[in-house]
Amino acid sequence: MVFMGDRATLLETGRFVQRRVHRSDSVMNAAFGVAAAENGETTEATETTEIIGTTETAETVGCAATVESAESTGSTGVAGSAGAIEAAENPGSPESPETRESPESAESEARHRRAADAGDTTSMSVLGALLLRRGDLDGAEPYLRAATADGDRAAANNLGVLLHQRGYTDDAAGWWRIAAVAGSAAAAHALGRHYRERGDEPGAEYWLRQSAEQGHALGAYALADLLEHRSDVGAERWLRAAAEQGHREAAYRLARMLDRNAADDPHDAFGRPGLGPGPGAGAAGRPGAATRSAVRSDDGPVAGPATGRVGEAEQWYRQAAARGHRRAALHLGAILEQRGEPKEAGRWYLISAKAGEARAACALGFLLRDAGDEESAAVWWLRAAQDGDGNAANALGALHAARGEQQTAERWYRAAMDAGDVNGAYNLGLLCAAQDRTPQAEQWYRRAAYAGHREAANALAVLLLQAGDATGAEPWFSKAAEAGSVDAAFNLGILYAGRDEDRTALVWYERAAAAGHTEAALQVGMALLHHGEEQAAERHLRCAAGGGSAEAAFRLAGVLDSRQPPPGPPALGEPMPEKTECEEWYERAAEQGHRRAQVRVGMLAAARGDVDSAARWYREAAESGSRNGAFNLGLLLAREGSEREAALWWSRAANDGHGRAALRLALLAARRGELTEGQRWCARAVELGPAEVAERAARLREALHQELTA
Repeated sequence: MVFMGDRATLLETGRFVQRRVHRSDSVMNAAFGVAAAENGETTEATETTEIIGTTETAETVGCAATVESAESTGSTGVAGSAGAIEAAENPGSPESPETRESPESAESEARHRRAADAGDTTSMSVLGALLLRRGDLDGAEPYLRAATADGDRAAANNLGVLLHQRGYTDDAAGWWRIAAVAGSAAAAHALGRHYRERGDEPGAEYWLRQSAEQGHALGAYALADLLEHRSDVGAERWLRAAAEQGHREAAYRLARMLDRNAADDPHDAFGRPGLGPGPGAGAAGRPGAATRSAVRSDDGPVAGPATGRVGEAEQWYRQAAARGHRRAALHLGAILEQRGEPKEAGRWYLISAKAGEARAACALGFLLRDAGDEESAAVWWLRAAQDGDGNAANALGALHAARGEQQTAERWYRAAMDAGDVNGAYNLGLLCAAQDRTPQAEQWYRRAAYAGHREAANALAVLLLQAGDATGAEPWFSKAAEAGSVDAAFNLGILYAGRDEDRTALVWYERAAAAGHTEAALQVGMALLHHGEEQAAERHLRCAAGGGSAEAAFRLAGVLDSRQPPPGPPALGEPMPEKTECEEWYERAAEQGHRRAQVRVGMLAAARGDVDSAARWYREAAESGSRNGAFNLGLLLAREGSEREAALWWSRAANDGHGRAALRLALLAARRGELTEGQRWCARAVELGPAEVAERAARLREALHQELTA
């Protein structure tokens, strides 16, 4: 029995294995948003909604301030929270409409300036907001202060924004408090964010809740972030509130939360990130060690049927993706791909990849490769690998290795390793092992194994065992098996069986068989048969046979065959009986080249009167080296009158140690009068046995001897 994993194909570990990466630019300044009228935002009683100066991201929540305007028309360019979020999450996007000069906006500004200079409070507030939005802090401040002095709450909020931008955070907080107490949801949001930055979570929660309960999307999102940080179940409610108002990051995080909750529910889980192979996992399949990095530790995409909360999660992914959220597009693509919609999945992967998501580029590469477009796949893998995606680098390494470009493959595997992907070291070990560079292979296997790669630990153990170091191999097999390597569990079974520790071997075989290992299921089935547990054995043999094991199919057929009486020859005029289940299993094993199964199928065919099929299977078995096949083929040929050809097959069988074939040759020689030749074959039959044959051969030899000496 061979050990599993010594020359395995390159590792496929699943597409999304998490790697922690911390972003330093989690909070960024952004351009001011789109007009409220364009975003469909509602206005307050005397004030419109706001635009933001900074924004939240999924990773951290920093201080954000919102500019309010006292004008309710869209001409001033004030933006609603949804539009502002879009601008903030895409700081490199084109200038939003309200920042571009137009005759209408210039005329509106001039009108407000004249009114403000005449002492109109509303115009002073609007003009101050307009100048603040433009970045003219010096020009905005006097108008905002004047409007604030007249009791305009939007101006108080905006003055806080201005002071915050100048670095006077405490003064800014003071004005935000004034505006928040006066009922400004935007100011309450900014004040809550300010308190959170200072570490005052109770104060932060109070003001963020005030903002959220007034329907402020950013306030709801910031409150949800705070509650989620505490693992408070109320986070979902506020994420949902923000998402329903068009906050795309809230929609994305709500989808992630629903996914996690669905995975924790045994009735609704389908693709939990931790259920698939992880960083140390391995399975033969794709020609590359494909692991996918994630920005967040919980950011591995999941995919599956659109049922329950999982289906709801998909809808939120779709909403966030439609608003340009690249990670949401990535997750949506993964869901669609697993559901069997590759075309739609590819569209979302493409959108995400073009937005700069390396994992999406990598996933798109796999999708193209599966569709047969290897060249296009390589283009996307290259793009992802250059952006630091270790999974893509491994895929490129496998691609070049398959083309025989070993040096290029090694370079990409090293690039994967440099990107923090331990599969790169494992694949380097596989590459060296394929080139018989055993010391280098061991080095790379060890590196990956020490990093927790279970298949590397198994491969290292195989390498050590092949070198005769069973003592050194056993702990690595154990570590790999305990980490979930099915091959390692099977190999431990082989190791213990070799020491005649059958009970311990069976434990590991059963563990591997439970995980779907075909050969392990066969070993368990054989052990159970040995102990007379036929029913339990049949179950394991069916699993192994269904997994493609010819030996299991043969033994399963034997179990079924033993339960039925031998079929008699069909009566004259009766139709040929149908094949039984056991014959179908014999045939499956025979078609895979199992010689004993081929002989058995031939015997069953002969019993049914199907001479042609019997001869075909006997011949296949005989040509593969089966002495029983050669003997039976000889019998069939002799009955058909081809004694000369039958003698050739009997000679082959007898020379391979078949006693009955030797006796047949002795009888044939005696009939021909070749007495000396007959004596020689009789002696051979006596030597080979079995007892019955030896006894008959001895009597025939004695008769021939008497005939020769008469």
